[in-house]
Amino acid sequence: MDAKPQLIVRGRKFDQVLDGARTVFLRDGFERASVDDIAREAGVSKATLYAYFPDKRLLFMEVAKTECRRQADEAEALIGGTAPVELALRVAAEKLTDFLLSDFGRRIFRVVVAEAENFPALAQEFYLSGPGLVHERIAHYLQKAVAREELQIDDIDLAAEQFAQLCKAGLHDRLLLGLDDQACCGPEMIKRVIDGAVTMFMARYGRR
Repeated sequence: MDAKPQLIVRGRKFDQVLDGARTVFLRDGFERASVDDIAREAGVSKATLYAYFPDKRLLFMEVAKTECRRQADEAEALIGGTAPVELALRVAAEKLTDFLLSDFGRRIFRVVVAEAENFPALAQEFYLSGPGLVHERIAHYLQKAVAREELQIDDIDLAAEQFAQLCKAGLHDRLLLGLDDQACCGPEMIKRVIDGAVTMFMARYGRR
């Protein structure tokens, strides 16, 4: 008989458990985080925690996916379907860099990279709910902009990937290595990166 798939159950203390898990995972990493510590941080019993999340992996991915989804939804709400292209790109770039530079964004990415070799499924799930979701939302907007003849793009998927990478220029590698000093990540540097991303993207794909 096939094993039943493990499912997340939502209840009154669901968000409380997520908040506690977020704190412990970012502090200890996936492998070292114990269910006892998570339950203690969340202020719930282990039985309650297991009632919601029968597997620690499911809990970790829910923490990551919840934050990534929130960031993507906020950006999409600010942009809307018909926002001017340069404004939409700037908002998207600001939200992307905000997440990249946030304490949560930096730590969760490092945790996933550190655990990727031993837990490749975690890395795959994080990609789909994080970078993959960002790619999907950007590509969706670009497709609409092309249909409105505001942009001229032959390969939407590639263009969406290029824009996301432009928004990380000079930031991502330093952050991943823990070199998040003021020179790297101060307001002037962030503005420089965002301005450059929008300008370069429009120079390549803007209508002429």
